[in-house]
Amino acid sequence: MSRLLNPSTAWTVLVAGALATVAFDLFGQGLSPLAGFAKLAPVGLAQQTLSKVFGTVPNGAAHTLHALTGLLAYPLGYLLVARPIADRVLPALHWSVVATTYGVVLWIFALYVMASLVAGNPPFLAFSGITWVALWGHILYALVAAAVIEARLPRPVHLPTAA
Repeated sequence: MSRLLNPSTAWTVLVAGALATVAFDLFGQGLSPLAGFAKLAPVGLAQQTLSKVFGTVPNGAAHTLHALTGLLAYPLGYLLVARPIADRVLPALHWSVVATTYGVVLWIFALYVMASLVAGNPPFLAFSGITWVALWGHILYALVAAAVIEARLPRPVHLPTAA
């Protein structure tokens, strides 16, 4: 566990989160609409969620929630939850498969748990165009974050032991 509690790991998590958040926002708010698809509104969803939970929300709170989720919460989820589960269940699984699965889990969390159960929208935003852009955006996010984490914090090699 001490391997995870050091400045290098903290820096890796921040860089992974920053690059992944930029990729997510660039794709969902720039490239997707340019290609004629829906535009993601993660700050709008954060605002709606915060308003539902707390009532009145100060200016900037939704942007802060979006930034902190992307910078810290989601990359930590990959590092501390997704990767250890994959290492225990299927240790030979390539990190990109783990990351893609994690991206789908993030999508379910964002569009079902937060958008529907907490904010009161239809489940998965009624499977509208934004639903599918959000799916690809969360997968892209997870792949970028995982690529940085895997490059900077490689998994220990587990060699088979002789019987």
